[in-house]
Amino acid sequence: MEKIKLGAQLYTLREFIKTAEDTEKTFAFLQSIGISAAQISGIGDIDPQTVAELVSRFGLDICVTHKPFERLQNDLDNLIAEHKMIDCPSIGIGGMPDEYRGSKEGIQRFIADTTDIGARMKAQGMQFAYHNHAFEFERYDGRTIMDMLIEDTDPDLFHFIPDTHWAQVGGVNPPDFLRSLAGRVEVCHFKDYKIVSNERKFAEIGTGNLNLDECFKACQEIGVKYIVIEQDSCDIDPRESMAISYRNLCELAARHQ
Repeated sequence: MEKIKLGAQLYTLREFIKTAEDTEKTFAFLQSIGISAAQISGIGDIDPQTVAELVSRFGLDICVTHKPFERLQNDLDNLIAEHKMIDCPSIGIGGMPDEYRGSKEGIQRFIADTTDIGARMKAQGMQFAYHNHAFEFERYDGRTIMDMLIEDTDPDLFHFIPDTHWAQVGGVNPPDFLRSLAGRVEVCHFKDYKIVSNERKFAEIGTGNLNLDECFKACQEIGVKYIVIEQDSCDIDPRESMAISYRNLCELAARHQ
């Protein structure tokens, strides 16, 4: 069995990738703690060629991105060209735009629109991927939005970037949720959370309450290639948080592969 690559979702470090200079420092930091795989998300308005040069210099394996849905709709050819510059095979979105939410009909429109985008991407050797939150577990006529996204989309054109934390918040068992996406996941977000004063708070990997060992096993079962650490907010410096999470994730992975 091929080992799952472990890395960083750069959204966690978004305050440190606003400029080319800061991004260079952040990539150097990732290298210093042993991270060589990453998802680009939350990056500033930096020239794509500069990003490509930094990715190459630091030997980063960019597994997926999150990009504005508007660009997928209206600037797809340029977006694909930018991704090929960094050898990234997949373009993701961080969630469903508000305009589609709130009705079954809206979800159906979203599926139709992303099917078209996914087909155009596939024709150029790229893959569309969708990142979940918790709202996708709302039900319409007995089916969740996630049911519709899984069952009513083409598996070749619509992949997923599942998030362990949001699945748990949505009321499902994360390992079972991951297994329901078999064959449609290249990248999984590992995100932990803890309870403090009866409030849910994001936590470094391995310091919260999610059963990430079972999530890891499920990722192995369904052929996930990358697990990236994402923490939406941190009580400490996000770089320190990333270092703790990566160390703990490496220890977790060592138990299973």
